Amino acid sequence: MPSPQHTVTLTTPFTWDGALARPDEVAVLRLRDDGDAVELRVSAPFHGDPPPPGSPGPNDGLWGYEVVELFIAGPGAPVPYVEVELGPHGHHLVLTLAGVRSPTARALPLDYTAERRGDRWVGVARIPRTLLPPEPWTANATAIHGQGEGRVYLSGVPLPGPAPDFHQPGRFSPLRLP
Repeated sequence: MPSPQHTVTLTTPFTWDGALARPDEVAVLRLRDDGDAVELRVSAPFHGDPPPPGSPGPNDGLWGYEVVELFIAGPGAPVPYVEVELGPHGHHLVLTLAGVRSPTARALPLDYTAERRGDRWVGVARIPRTLLPPEPWTANATAIHGQGEGRVYLSGVPLPGPAPDFHQPGRFSPLRLP
């Protein structure tokens, strides 16, 4: 595990609309810049949702399953950002975007492992710097689980709107990696 003084921690303490999440539902994301990549370590509750179809690896549509997501945006118009989705069963999805919901690349390769540990799961990914937008960065962490009417959407920052919408880079918080 990276030393705490060289990591940045993001959490998902809110529901998408700003209510406080239950403490036992909060996901923790730790980021560390190792030069060529940003190491992302996730520790999240395992809710036991069914896995997505297919073998572990890139999975378009992962947001429809149990997942923790990291969004990192850079300056510019349209706003460049990367979305990294990680699941407890080893599935992942990486998208680069130029403007809200405007992907420039999707299902990009990612060095990622996931392991379930009792009622939690841990994931470790290395996000190549070549996929990240220019700095300075802003970021948000999100987590989704449950099915149907019981689906739960968590976020690091409250996101306004009539329904969950994590693609709001103007609401992300500043991110600076030591």
